[in-house]
Amino acid sequence: MASLDEGWADPARLYREGRRARMLLDAAREAAAEAAGCRPDELVFTSSGTRAVHSGIAGALAGRRRVGRHLIVSAVEHSSVLHSADAQEADGGTVTRVAVDRTGVVTAQGYAAALRPDTALACLQSANHEVGTEQPVAAVAELCREAGVPLLVDAAQSLGWGPVGGDWSLLTASAHKWGGPSGVGLLAVRKGVRFAAQGPVDERESGRAAGFENLPGIVAAAASLRAVRAEAAQEAVRLRELTERIRGRVAEAVPDVEVVGDPVRRLPGIVTFSCLYVDGETLLHELDRAGFSVSSGSSCTSSTLTPSHVLRAMGVLSEGNVRVSLPLGTPAQDVDRFLEVLPGAVAAVREKLGAPAPATTAVREDVLVVDALGKRCPIPVIELAKVIGDVPVGGTVRVLSDDEAARLDIPAWCEMRGQEYAGEEPADRGTAYLVRRVS
Repeated sequence: MASLDEGWADPARLYREGRRARMLLDAAREAAAEAAGCRPDELVFTSSGTRAVHSGIAGALAGRRRVGRHLIVSAVEHSSVLHSADAQEADGGTVTRVAVDRTGVVTAQGYAAALRPDTALACLQSANHEVGTEQPVAAVAELCREAGVPLLVDAAQSLGWGPVGGDWSLLTASAHKWGGPSGVGLLAVRKGVRFAAQGPVDERESGRAAGFENLPGIVAAAASLRAVRAEAAQEAVRLRELTERIRGRVAEAVPDVEVVGDPVRRLPGIVTFSCLYVDGETLLHELDRAGFSVSSGSSCTSSTLTPSHVLRAMGVLSEGNVRVSLPLGTPAQDVDRFLEVLPGAVAAVREKLGAPAPATTAVREDVLVVDALGKRCPIPVIELAKVIGDVPVGGTVRVLSDDEAARLDIPAWCEMRGQEYAGEEPADRGTAYLVRRVS
């Protein structure tokens, strides 16, 4: 309210109203810098978290161009980081994408192996946006520091819970992730990091974020971050108990479900799971009608027919994926009601998908062929599950599919059901996925 009443003027001007606006801006910067763990003169406000990432990566790469044009990212970074990596490659640079395990964690050794003499920058999120897995930032930062390579940390998902540990070089965040206003991002660049802002610049925000500052948004972002941090420790304990309740009860109440993400090293308020034989978009609509707003990394959405890059990198099931985010203050009774509604919602979706036009099956020598061409997830997996019992132990099912999600979901189904995934091979149409019956 103070920023609306007294912060309407240009903080770069010297008249009385401008000075008042500047005081509000400086106070917000100090509060945000304290929360981020940096000096106030190292932090600037941007128009979004995505803009902070794009500006931070571009500026750091340009500042170290003489060293080389090699960029390191993890395979599960936010899309804003991966888009920057794509732009780097399109401009003639090189990118190494460090793999993760099935819980979504990178290893410090993976980053150590990726470092090269021409590495200009490494990027690593503090915690994953989709599954909540926390990353070993401090260990990776130490390796990068020894190699003389700056590390940019995307802290959007975790900054509301606490500062990022380790000797990082650049840090980005977005206010809406901790309950602040949308349209405000943070970019911190440590002193001593070579940085060259790209594109037209002006005198605003140390030349790193051009344009008139959104002062009401900035003040609200800093105030909300301080307020969230004040209760973060206590609220984290409560939300962890609730997410543990979801993780345990979902696995008990819903058959054929895979809870994904690291079970221990994860953010307090995020839990993600995937349900076999379920269309993710349909399940989200069922839950929405019941009053629950959840998200999905499933391949079956109206906007894309490819799986989430995070789930793909982890090698886990993507079909029927549900991501539950618990905001601060979420009542325990809401979680209990969600757990009461979920099994019925999953069962209803499975019933709807249980009687599709049957896939064509044929025996080719000792191989059962399932023609699921033209059928989108989760139908190819459903048809595989229907016929796996028709082949003897040691026999093979050859699933023909032209759905990109099958490349991830069929191996994930094999992992869950104890069958052997024997790989893929080209087919006249689509791809043939080979599954060998083990039991």
